[in-house]
Order: sequence, then C-alpha cells, then structure tokens
Amino acid sequence: MKQTARILSTYSADTFGVCSALYELGGMVVIHDPSGCNSTYTTHDEPRWFKEPSQIFVSALTEQDAILGNDAKLIADIEAAAKELQPRFICLIPSQIAHMIATDCRAICRILEKKTGIPAFTLPTNSMHYYERGIYFALQKLADLACQSLSESDAAPAPTAPDWLSEESLARFVQAKAPAPLCVNVLGATPLDFAMNGSIGSIRHWLEARGCRVTSCWAMDSDLDTILASYRADLDLVVSYGGLGAARVLREHAGIPYLIGLPFPQLQPIDTPSNAPSNALAGRPAYIIGETVFAESLARALEAALGLPRSPITAIVPMETDSELLQPGTLCLTDECELIPRLHEAGLIIADPLYEPICPPAAAFVPLPHIAFSGRLYEKDIPNLIEAAPFAAFVQKILRTLQQNDV
Repeated sequence: MKQTARILSTYSADTFGVCSALYELGGMVVIHDPSGCNSTYTTHDEPRWFKEPSQIFVSALTEQDAILGNDAKLIADIEAAAKELQPRFICLIPSQIAHMIATDCRAICRILEKKTGIPAFTLPTNSMHYYERGIYFALQKLADLACQSLSESDAAPAPTAPDWLSEESLARFVQAKAPAPLCVNVLGATPLDFAMNGSIGSIRHWLEARGCRVTSCWAMDSDLDTILASYRADLDLVVSYGGLGAARVLREHAGIPYLIGLPFPQLQPIDTPSNAPSNALAGRPAYIIGETVFAESLARALEAALGLPRSPITAIVPMETDSELLQPGTLCLTDECELIPRLHEAGLIIADPLYEPICPPAAAFVPLPHIAFSGRLYEKDIPNLIEAAPFAAFVQKILRTLQQNDV
C-alpha cells in the first residue's frame, strides 16, 4: 500500500530539516504546530541540543486556534520572544495543520518585521515531505540573502557545468586559481546526514590538503555572517541534496561553479580470490539505501575498494532528490511496497539498521546508521567514512558479512 509505513520508520520531516539547517545561525525558528513536534525533533534528530543553545520553538497551535484562525496570539507570542531574545532573523514554518488551514505565514512575517525590526521569512514546509526538502529551502533562502547585495552586472556565468567531485575535477579549479588558495563553500552539511563524528572536519581537511581554503560550511561550524559573505568564494561543494538549491542560486547570481560529491578514500582494490566480492555476490545486486549524494559517492568508492566493475552497487534513494544528482541506474523508491520486491533478490544491502526487518535473510546486511532515519538510536555506531582507517574497516566488514552469509 502506497505511502504506508507498516514496518519501517520514516525519515525526519521537512520542518526538522529547516531547524537543523538554521540551528547554529542565531535565528529564531518557530514551527507552527500543536505541542509535541519540538520534543520529537530535539530528542530524536538533533544531537547538538544538549551541547549548543538554539532558539527553536513550537507555536503550540490549539484546536480553537486552528478553527478560528487566531493569528493574533501567534504574532504576540513571537513578538514577545523576539524582543527578549533578539535573534538575527525569524523563520516561521508551517506543519500539516497550519498548511491545511492555509495560514498566511508570509503576511504574518511582514507583520513581525514591522513590529520587531527583525528580518522574518517563511518557507514552504508542511511536515508531509522529508527533511532534505526543508534543508534545501533553508539553504536556498540563505543563498538568496547572501546575494542580495549583488547586482546583475556583478555575476558572471560559471565557466563549467556541474561535475562530480574527484581528485581530477577539483585539481582543475585549484590549478586555475593558483598560486592563491581556492576558496570553497561546503553546502548541505547538517547532523541529519553527517553525524557529530568528525566527518565535516575531515571534509575540511581533505580540501585543505589539496590547496583549498574552506570559507564556509552551510550550515555547521559557520556563523551567519560567514555564510552571508561567502558569495565571494571560487567554488561550491554540494555534499547533499539539501545544498543543491543554494549552489544553483550562487551559480546564477554570483557566478560560482559547483561540484557534487563526498571525498571518500580511494583504496587499492581487493583482488585476493578468496575474498573476491564479485564471487560472493554471484551476480546478485548490491544496494546502498540513503541520501542521494552520500549513497552515490559511497557506491563508487566501495566499487573501487572492493575491486568491482563500474556500477554494480546501486543507490536507492527513498527521499526527495533531483535528477541532476542521479547516476544511471539509481532507484528512487520511497514505500515499503516498492522496496521489498527490489531487496528480495539482493546479495548485499547497506542501510540503516531499521531497514533490516524488510531485508531477506539470504542477503548480506551491513548496517550504516542514518540519524535522519533512526534518530540517535545508533549514533555512536556511525563511522567517519571520510577517514581512511574507518573506511577500510567498513570495507572489511562488508567482506566478512558476505563470507558469513555465504551469499
């Protein structure tokens, strides 16, 4: 049955994606929703909640407010909180009920701006889409704000079409900029996709080791002023679908080209006959389930490390994405009724542990937790695969699982 989760969990909602993307930027985010959604976000999806302060609120919409459209109370509450806390901005995002009763969030934001003098905006969320869509809208809005001071004459068209990240594709930009360092924005980084395990720091170090200087990270470890000034960068690196909208805005208005992908290590292929993964798979498909850029990049890196021919590992994307990010053969499957038949013949499945109940016993299942799917349940088990040692250990784990399952 379509759009029904009988066994599986569901991915974090678009409203939570907005909260995650804007968490560190000093703004106030108000989810217009009944009480409860904020606790779900903070206890399941936000590993920074107990370490870093942020201004994430819920409007506590009541049944009477919904029926009578009591926007005055919402405006008064936000105004009072904003005057006390003095956030850099106010972001009001609707959930299902606010969306269904057609709350005019844009009008409310205009009123709030006049009353508080603080920039206010809304984003088209409704809690019926997945988190990547919320990150996409939030970072796209930041890119719009960053480009406000630019005139049309300031922007020059980006000289190259977007490409996937590789040593060669990055080197072309580095050489063109030399001897000065290449200034790079990292777009689409939030804990929903990148656990607090050092992976963002590893991406920074990888870029710096190749002659780059990371000017901003949207939106982890960079403040709002840094992000708003990043239209001066030379290159954007899109590390998730959530960063694609911002990359397109910066390309159009600031002339910044972008690359797509994650720098997973390139290991020497395993060619020992007894360990040959191609023999263990025996022609059965291998799948990675996850966010588009992560899954596509990891699939290519694992193929090289395991000595497999090109594209035997297929990425399955169960959330919002864009055709620009999809490699040939990628599957966009959201519902259990679509996933179960595909997984039935699989020889290898790499996915969040909560996917295991719908995977066939004969398949080699290798868990790779994803906070946006299983929350903080397996947070401590998420490896930093950008680093060579954890990546090599993960490759060996795949080999052991294939051998144990005798696929």
